[in-house]
Amino acid sequence: MQIGILGPFEVRRGDGGFADVPGTRLRVLLVALALEAGRVVPKAALMDWIWGEHPPAGAANALQRLVSRLRNVLPEGAVEGRRDGYRLRVAPDAVDAVRFERLVGQARTDEGLRRVRLLREALALWRGAPMQDVGSPDSAAFDAAVTRLEGLRLSALEDRFDAEIRLGHGAELVAELTDLVAAHPLRERLVAALMRALAATGRGNEALLTYEHTKQALADALGVDPSPELSAVHVALLRGELGQREEHRRTNLRAELTSFVGKDADIAAVRELVTDHRLTTLVGPGGSGKTRLAAETARMLLGDLPDGAWLVELASIGADGDVAQSTLTGLGLRDALLGEAPDAEPTERVIAAFREREALLILDNCEHVIGSAAAFAHRVLGECRWLRILATSREPLGITGEALWPVAPLPLPAEDAAPGAIESAPAVRLLRDRAGAVRRELATDVRALPTMARVCRALDGMPLAIELAAARLRTMSLGQLADRIDDRFRLLTGGSRTALPRHRTLRAVVDWSWELLTDAERAVLRRLAVFSGGASLEAAERVCSGDGVEARQVLELLTTLTEKSLVVAEGDGVPRYRMLGTIREYAADRLAEAGESESARQAHLAFFTELAETAEPHLRRAEQLEWLAALESEHGNTSAAMRGALAAAEAHGAMRLAAAAGWYWWLGGHKAEGSELIMAAAATPGDVPDEVRAVVYAFATGFLTSGRANDQYQAEKWIRGVHEISRRARSRHPAVRLTVALERMLEAPEAFLPAFEPLLADEDPWVRALARLQLGKMRIRFGWEGPDAEEYLETALAEFRAIGDRWGISFALTELADRIAMRGDFSSACEHYEHAIAVVTEAGALDDAVPMRSRLGRT
Repeated sequence: MQIGILGPFEVRRGDGGFADVPGTRLRVLLVALALEAGRVVPKAALMDWIWGEHPPAGAANALQRLVSRLRNVLPEGAVEGRRDGYRLRVAPDAVDAVRFERLVGQARTDEGLRRVRLLREALALWRGAPMQDVGSPDSAAFDAAVTRLEGLRLSALEDRFDAEIRLGHGAELVAELTDLVAAHPLRERLVAALMRALAATGRGNEALLTYEHTKQALADALGVDPSPELSAVHVALLRGELGQREEHRRTNLRAELTSFVGKDADIAAVRELVTDHRLTTLVGPGGSGKTRLAAETARMLLGDLPDGAWLVELASIGADGDVAQSTLTGLGLRDALLGEAPDAEPTERVIAAFREREALLILDNCEHVIGSAAAFAHRVLGECRWLRILATSREPLGITGEALWPVAPLPLPAEDAAPGAIESAPAVRLLRDRAGAVRRELATDVRALPTMARVCRALDGMPLAIELAAARLRTMSLGQLADRIDDRFRLLTGGSRTALPRHRTLRAVVDWSWELLTDAERAVLRRLAVFSGGASLEAAERVCSGDGVEARQVLELLTTLTEKSLVVAEGDGVPRYRMLGTIREYAADRLAEAGESESARQAHLAFFTELAETAEPHLRRAEQLEWLAALESEHGNTSAAMRGALAAAEAHGAMRLAAAAGWYWWLGGHKAEGSELIMAAAATPGDVPDEVRAVVYAFATGFLTSGRANDQYQAEKWIRGVHEISRRARSRHPAVRLTVALERMLEAPEAFLPAFEPLLADEDPWVRALARLQLGKMRIRFGWEGPDAEEYLETALAEFRAIGDRWGISFALTELADRIAMRGDFSSACEHYEHAIAVVTEAGALDDAVPMRSRLGRT
């Protein structure tokens, strides 16, 4: 609920509608409670508000009746009764007058831009004269509240005018101040503000006349002279101390040659940060557009900075360079600006130049001098109270009070985005804009949009990489660019001749960050390149440690790499660490240079094989959802590890991972990929333990027999292979024992009873349940449709429910639904199908849900 009394009276409910509060006394009661929102208002005070000096007989009862009526028109529980009074249960800021007072009080403790913003926000709450439409009760308390609010508004206006004039906005305020002085000729602060505003526009004579008129008005109305404060403004005007500022250069920001695309929201957000904080740092990877964002934000702020915005480029100085001296040199500060400190050390000279100036200092590219830049900023901000600093860096300065804004790559269109969505995506807009400068037809060719989107995705939406790609279009077509973009470091080498050396090629951008890393940071970064889809902390500690990097150090190193914008930490809960594609490719090159590609791949394969082996037995139990989620989050890594082992023709590693991940691929909805990888592993020559080979062959059988009909004939050799191995070594894996049972059916399909009945006594309850399910299914298929067949299915369903395997539950429900549908009980059959679909979908086996939906549709 929102209550408005600074203008026409209104009560807005939580749903956006308005509540009708009828009658003067009811509205006065609500106003009295609202001005003390959240606090108990004594009954005597409320009576004074409503009836003033003429309360009725039985006023307490009359007040109670009014409160009861008010409760009827407000949301339930809004008015709370206490023994000594009543309380309106709303947040103080829900009442515009209370919020106005809070903002004004907050503004009086702030300075500069933030003070102006708070005062503007407070005054914007006023919609007219206070408490309109409330009525005219004969109440001194009501009249005093109106007078008080009007006085607070005038005081806030005076505060705002003083702050705005200090920022150099005097010329913009003359008309507003003239009207206010005419309405309030004895408000000396308003008169003083008008005099300063007139002087700022070169209208000193009018300012003197204004003073004389006010002096006469004070004498006529009050018999007094102007206050010392107003007299001081008059004296300053006579001495020529007030007047138009000398026109001087207010910034060294260069005019840009290109438009700024895709970061409008960032400019607004950074502008607000700079207004609210004296130190703001833009952090992000090289080429993300930090410098341009800082410059564009500074241009937006120039009107609020009397002493301008100044860019200091630190990229050209060495790691031991002097930030203060670079500031003096870059700004070209003259001795005339340095007061009495022309011979002082550089930091003192900067402080002398900015001590009483309200300006913005942009420290650009701080990462290689991060320590000295932090010390400089801390010192200067402590001495220059009006100064603000906007820094750009690949890591934070790390100073208390520092506000951070991560500069992210430009948003990309979705893979399945429509042409309109592709065209409006910021990354594509940038490429289209820059490409249109070298190939005019690309600026309007809608057919080129999908290819542009492909290029932007390959470059992670990084503005500098997109600019370099656009420059390449001078000598190649868009299609050629897209086809070769995977070789980005060789391709993107044609940057602007006037750009910093490290911004002329994509490799140079990343080289700059690499050179600033310690040896341990470099080791972790390059080893992180073997991951696909990010890495958990546990995985990174295993794979990225070694050769001088201890596992316990990896977390701290990942943290510093994240702070240096080379690694991204993602996730609301437990974070995952990943790199942008460009950084990952660079790190992979460095990994190869270090001769660590194979060792890192082996460590990566070992970790994810062990993870899959740990999870595998749990996938057939009640905890399968938890373990499926764990494996799904590492799906990219598992696939990458498998494909790496296959590419290296590492039969043992490939088969061991295939044996561990096979049931996950089946159950988790990755049958097509799982079939491909398992068949490739099974066909890889090499020495592999019988136990592992038997499991892979068993999964190969399962994947083949679940596919097209002709695939079932190819499964025979795998079934016989499993049987042959089982004769040499007994396997404990369920898939092997179930596949061995199929071997007896190759010769005589009707021999399912001796094939599966021995498994009813198996030590594994999952094997027992699946064997029982198969026996029931086969009895029905071969026409043995007695009550025993359905009893097998019902018992199997109960067993799967007991162990919590959702796939088994779904399988049994589907077989039972088929059986029930054959009896004509279609309603019950549909319930079974729907339950089976819900259970298997919960497990993620969407491939299995498709035929079930088909059966449901036919029922």
